[in-house]
Amino acid sequence: MTRYPRQGKGRRWTVKELEAISPEWKGDKLADGDGLVGTVRGGSGDHVSVHFSYAFKWEGKVTWFYCGTWPVSTLEAIRAERDRARALVKEGIKPTDAKRAAKIEAQAKIVATIAEAARKEAENLPVRAMFDAWMQDGVKRADGNAELRRSFEKDVLPLIGDKAVSSIEEADIRGVLRAIISRGTYRMASRIHADMVQLFAWAEDRKPWRALMVEGNPTKLVELSKLLPHGCNPDVERDRVLSADELRELRTKLADMESNYAAAPAGTKYSVDRPLKRETQLALWICLGTLCRIGELLMSRWEHLNLLAGEWTIPRENTKTGVELKVYLSPFALRHFKELHALTGDTPFCFPARAAAGEEPAQHVCVKSVSKQIGDRQTQFKKRAGPLTHRKHDNSLVLSDGRAGEWTPHDLRRTGATMMQQLGVSLDVIDRCQNHVLAGGRVRRAYLHHDYATEKRDAWNRLGERIETLLDSPNVVPFAIRRA
Repeated sequence: MTRYPRQGKGRRWTVKELEAISPEWKGDKLADGDGLVGTVRGGSGDHVSVHFSYAFKWEGKVTWFYCGTWPVSTLEAIRAERDRARALVKEGIKPTDAKRAAKIEAQAKIVATIAEAARKEAENLPVRAMFDAWMQDGVKRADGNAELRRSFEKDVLPLIGDKAVSSIEEADIRGVLRAIISRGTYRMASRIHADMVQLFAWAEDRKPWRALMVEGNPTKLVELSKLLPHGCNPDVERDRVLSADELRELRTKLADMESNYAAAPAGTKYSVDRPLKRETQLALWICLGTLCRIGELLMSRWEHLNLLAGEWTIPRENTKTGVELKVYLSPFALRHFKELHALTGDTPFCFPARAAAGEEPAQHVCVKSVSKQIGDRQTQFKKRAGPLTHRKHDNSLVLSDGRAGEWTPHDLRRTGATMMQQLGVSLDVIDRCQNHVLAGGRVRRAYLHHDYATEKRDAWNRLGERIETLLDSPNVVPFAIRRA
């Protein structure tokens, strides 16, 4: 049924009249004039709604255009929508097509806005985000990238990590390297430079990073040699070997530190330098007696050791070469491992990290910890502005008055290998004791599987005996290197 306002067909419906409509009118048509027709719809309770549409002829057929629903929309808004539709029809434009086109245009503007925002966001992606992507998908090193992340977090990201990749210039790369060189750590500068070159080369071939390097790869424009002091070659391998006198001096210094601290009266120990941690001292002698890498030792667990058999297995995940190594402990090395076990044997780790009281250590100490402790006690070789927080700052472990330069825990590995060479141990056996990557083709390595267990056990035992002799007999003179 089509219904009209009470006072005639020429009038328009009022709000009060619509409010008076009863639910029984559901489905009835309400003529509002000029082609606007409402359809009564049901609502909740006694309330109804009216769905208004504009009727017009298009290509000889009656077509409807939705103008709104009362009371969600006001009558004024509904009639204004009808008027706009009438105007479009007069211009030869189908209102429904115009509405659809307006929606498409609005959606296109939204899409364009989102795309522009994404473009600007991509343009502003920082170096830190590129580094994280590289760490996840672009580089895989034996230590799980731990050292790579540590070095970038210390020396690179604090300076350029928050800068947009698109804004990085060669001056930024130079700034990073100059900050490292200013500390006198030239080899570290060389490593960081090589790593930054690798990072930017990886990014240069991949989206979205390559689009951000509009001015090219900035690392290609930086020559490290021009930033280093004249004549400095940071890639020269260290060749420091401790002499017999220096080994004896080291033992004496370590013992004096402990005795001086123990002899200090109660209440005055804060005025006396604390000795090097006993675990650290043991680590130094174990490195010398086994030729192990200090990091491999600090990551070890007691489950890797068989103190009864005198064997230490270094799992492949802990080695630099990815090859498992079985170390046959000499009496010298075994004695130091047993002393270490008395200190830390109640934990899973040979060198446990500090844990809260009553809790079991969840990790081993940092693999850099021993090197830092040794370096902090040779500050005359460091270019530091002053003492580091909670770190030692003295020269208590400088050997030979510094004439031979700084020494590191890794130099003990080289010293032990040199002593083996002096004892006439073959170079092949020394390489295997150090777990070096062996020379030779793949076929040779595939077919020759002798484990050299007897030869290695003998080499480690002879090394241990030699160390004991040198430490206990000041008059022993090291003999010349014998060719194997």
